[in-house]
Amino acid sequence: MILNGKCPTGPVEQSWDKARFDMKLVNPSNKRKYKILVVGTGLAGASAAASLGELGYNVEAFCYQDSPRRAHSIAAQGGINAAKNYPNDGDSIKRLFYDTVKGGDFRAREYDVWRLAQVSNEIIDQCVAQGVPFARDYAGYLDNRSFGGAQVSRTFYARGQTGQQLLLGAYSALSRQIKLGTVKMFTRTELLDIVLVDGEAKGITLRDLVTGEIRVHTGDAVCLCTGGYANVFNLSTNARGCSVTAIWKAYKKGAFFANPCYTQIHPTCIPQAGDYQSKLTLMSESLRNDGRIWVPKKKDEKRAANDIPEEDRDYYLERKYPSFGNLAPRDISSRAAKEQCDDGRGVGPGGRGVYLDFRDSIKRLGENLIRERYGNLFEMYERITGENGYKVPMRIYPASHYAMGGLWVDYTLMSNIPGLFVLGEANFSVHGANRLGASALMQGLADGYFVIPYTIAPYLAASKPGKVNTDHPECRKSIDDVNGFIRKLLSVNGKETPADFMRKLGNITWNLVGMGRSKESLTEALSKIPEVKEEFWKNLKVSGSPKELNQQLENAGRTIDFIEFADLLCRDALARDESCGAHFRVEHQYEDGEAKRDDANYMHVAAWGYKGEGAEPERHTEPLDFTVIKPAVRSYK
Repeated sequence: MILNGKCPTGPVEQSWDKARFDMKLVNPSNKRKYKILVVGTGLAGASAAASLGELGYNVEAFCYQDSPRRAHSIAAQGGINAAKNYPNDGDSIKRLFYDTVKGGDFRAREYDVWRLAQVSNEIIDQCVAQGVPFARDYAGYLDNRSFGGAQVSRTFYARGQTGQQLLLGAYSALSRQIKLGTVKMFTRTELLDIVLVDGEAKGITLRDLVTGEIRVHTGDAVCLCTGGYANVFNLSTNARGCSVTAIWKAYKKGAFFANPCYTQIHPTCIPQAGDYQSKLTLMSESLRNDGRIWVPKKKDEKRAANDIPEEDRDYYLERKYPSFGNLAPRDISSRAAKEQCDDGRGVGPGGRGVYLDFRDSIKRLGENLIRERYGNLFEMYERITGENGYKVPMRIYPASHYAMGGLWVDYTLMSNIPGLFVLGEANFSVHGANRLGASALMQGLADGYFVIPYTIAPYLAASKPGKVNTDHPECRKSIDDVNGFIRKLLSVNGKETPADFMRKLGNITWNLVGMGRSKESLTEALSKIPEVKEEFWKNLKVSGSPKELNQQLENAGRTIDFIEFADLLCRDALARDESCGAHFRVEHQYEDGEAKRDDANYMHVAAWGYKGEGAEPERHTEPLDFTVIKPAVRSYK
């Protein structure tokens, strides 16, 4: 099937304004008749629920945490992009648009990216009005810094806690609506099914994680804001609770899954210390503004970092990418680090690390200024490694971080299932094959504050409110299906825990589908993943009861969803026989090791449709047109 993203026509610069004007509206007095279910309360979900509540809709919001404040968005550190051009260094909406399209290796929709760049400036105004404490310069103006893939300073930040501060802003807006009664908040609940009535999304089935109750909530539309799937690699920078479950359940109900092979590997994480740790810790990309990345020139170097003289150091990013240096984009920086380690010049235990060195910037700017900019990141690094980053270079290594793929949506953020909208990292829409730093927070808030309030109206205006209640046969069937799934998990009664299976899966995905992929590695992964799935259903052990707080049961459900999803990820990576952005097929590279795209055959979005248990999924495509920016070899040299 050839998919239609329903993008506007005409000049891209006028596209969002024209699209908004052409959209149908819901009369203010009619808004209160509609109920919208918002699943997930990170930046995208909290901002969407707050905005829709403010407009007058009835909103029910759901999260699996004990408070929306604990959403994983809180972990984002470095900053949020916007084309304000405060430093007067040549930035503009068009330049942010250009950097994002190029950064994504020409695998994103131009119209969606333009809209993101355009509303980026409104996000900053909104957040300042909420009291988000962005960093300011001596004169009191908002300060900016640079991030990878850009030659301008457009990133607004709140030390190394930007995600936390933005989430507090969205949470405060959400709390206001909860107080006003327009939003009802349901914490400690996990979505386990989507209810479709006549092919439209009209409800969700969830498990109360405290009591074990399975129940349905119905509404006139559903918004999934449930984040990405980076934990498919087991160890990632994501919180352990981040899962693919919500969007995977939607996929199995008919929503198309787009570009699942696009997973970002972040270059600046604290190296793995053991097999049994639960996650990896991100060190913000902003550190690359002042930190220099290097490895010893000599293989198997035994000297301590500070004892290695200048002439024996290889500042490989500055050497290979003189225009961008340490601020080369994430996919390129990650592969370059792996290249050094594979060559035997890695540092730290197992040689899986490169140095991030602040010696020169401290000499130039003073330790106090570095402490002002990144103090909490240095503290975090020292708590985890026991090393003082001011005195000795930090050690970093790439780790799975973010999902550029997700459920397919059209320009209005609606999936191919009418009434099912997908926001933030859970959709595929704007990052292409590689996300630029500081663009995730921008997308989450853009979708929630400024896009969905407009784009949901045409669907609702054409729908009759309150069409379905919980007595509907589809609701009862959904509850039966979920209960059956839980009974199946509990009945295996084997010997291995969900965590054991996640480690097995992670070894396959990281080693065979990680920073480098090949036809052989993907074929091998596709033969091993079904073995893990078979073993899961033979040897899983879930203790306890379904009628109580049971984290092992929760993890078991998420684990099998990751196992099934990993198979789709590999299929997509195998079918996309080119290198682009974070999807690096070793068969397709230039002589200097850079990714080699195949625009003639793969300039499209690949969206997969579920065809049933055991059946091959169906691959659909949406052609991509580039009318403003001509695709070119992506070079940062």
